[in-house]
Amino acid sequence: MISFIKKPAERIRFLKFCTVGVFGAVVDFGVMNLLLQLTETSSKIASTISFIAAVISNFIWNHFWAYPDSRQKPLLRQLIQFSIVSVIGLGIRFFLFLTIENPIIQLSQKIVPATFVLSPLTVGHNITLVISIGIVLIWNFFGNRFWTYNDVK
Repeated sequence: MISFIKKPAERIRFLKFCTVGVFGAVVDFGVMNLLLQLTETSSKIASTISFIAAVISNFIWNHFWAYPDSRQKPLLRQLIQFSIVSVIGLGIRFFLFLTIENPIIQLSQKIVPATFVLSPLTVGHNITLVISIGIVLIWNFFGNRFWTYNDVK
């Protein structure tokens, strides 16, 4: 794996993948926070919906920008493979939310001052999301690079 990232083309592809991921994270955070603020949706459901919105955005950007040379497979097949990798990532993310959300919220309630612009609950949700996104990013890159986009030399 380390030698793989040493290749200049793969480093550029990884950086593009990460850039797409940052944009996807903006979609993810935005949708999750809008749902939490404007509806009575639970954080787990809001996180799932926001993840799906980010996956759609990420597939489009990765297909046309990070992997423009991946055209040997039909688009629908790539979308299905990308979605399967993402659903596994969602499972990882959901498991993380179930296991670390409450401890992080409790920690936020102890650390975040009452005068802070965001509530401890909001801070806890977002820290949980940051941790989850970081871990799932690694899974998604390697899962997609070696399966979805394995037609790229």
